[in-house]
Amino acid sequence: MANSASTVSLHSHATSVTVFNGLNFSEWREQVNFHLGVLDLDLALLEEKPTDITDESSDTEKLKLKAWDRSNRLCISFMRMTIANNIKTTLPESVTAKEYLKLVEDRFRSADKSLAGTLMAELTTMKYDGSRSMQQHILEMTNTAARLKSLGMTVDDSFLVQFILNSLPPEYGPFQINYNTIKDKWDVNELSSKLTQEETRLKAQGGHTVNLVGQGAGKVLKPKSKKFKKKGPAKVPQSIDPSKNFLFMGNRMKAPIEGIGTYRVVLDSGCNLDLFQTLYVPSLSRGF
Repeated sequence: MANSASTVSLHSHATSVTVFNGLNFSEWREQVNFHLGVLDLDLALLEEKPTDITDESSDTEKLKLKAWDRSNRLCISFMRMTIANNIKTTLPESVTAKEYLKLVEDRFRSADKSLAGTLMAELTTMKYDGSRSMQQHILEMTNTAARLKSLGMTVDDSFLVQFILNSLPPEYGPFQINYNTIKDKWDVNELSSKLTQEETRLKAQGGHTVNLVGQGAGKVLKPKSKKFKKKGPAKVPQSIDPSKNFLFMGNRMKAPIEGIGTYRVVLDSGCNLDLFQTLYVPSLSRGF
């Protein structure tokens, strides 16, 4: 009954392990080591095979070899149960569990490195195009970072936040500038919450923002009247450090940003158009 229960438990744990497909060695090895450790069957992976039994061997030495042999046999069985068939058929059976694991590592670890490079390239170049929600976009980037961690390449939370900010389209430019002006930096969860709010705000405006700093900074929100008058700021701009916040101009010169505030445009119709998060850049001769 004990052997039967042990076999059932072994099979149950094996079904919980991600199947090794040739591209996920690090993740697979971590799970194999964990489950074999929980089952207390990892002796053969931790220790070399004891010396063979002789007439002079003690009972303790005989028991130790018996325990190691059992661990070795079940470790190999467990690993083979969690490897894809097309790979399993290419691996030898007449080796120890430690040798078997090393063989898999030598043959497939290079694929891990290649995959890690691909995932890092995806993470650093990924762009939000609005085809899905902001939350889904951030979740995909977070999952990519998690996959990199499973391959032994940890992406620091602050770097992930910056990668997400870099993935945003031009209409999120004011949001990025505002983030750079605050003292307390957000983690990924806080950034996701703030960006979801910003996404909702932009959608409420019809998906457009005002182009304040020249071509390419965003879509222009055109008023119904062709003529309009500019009026002073509706709210006092928030002062920021111009030495740390600036715009790159077409001639590659830097234009210091001295404040962020709400700017009011008075239309001929008598309506007011408030431009939120307007950048105050005195060195620019034109504001639109």
